[in-house]
Amino acid sequence: MLEGMKLIGAGAATIALAGATIGIGNVFSSLIQFVARNPSLAKQLFGYAILGFALTEAIALFALMMAFLILFVF
Repeated sequence: MLEGMKLIGAGAATIALAGATIGIGNVFSSLIQFVARNPSLAKQLFGYAILGFALTEAIALFALMMAFLILFVF
């Protein structure tokens, strides 16, 4: 019974990975749109896009860490 609840909890914790994937897609699709509109700002916008990617990826890594903690620690 406890093992099944662990699996359900870990599965629920990994839902955030799908959200992070969508977020990363949004970051880079916005980058492409704005560079197409104003190519002279490409370097500055790329820096912002990398920052957005890193923050979004951090959320995904925290969610993955929570899933592993649920599975292997509790």
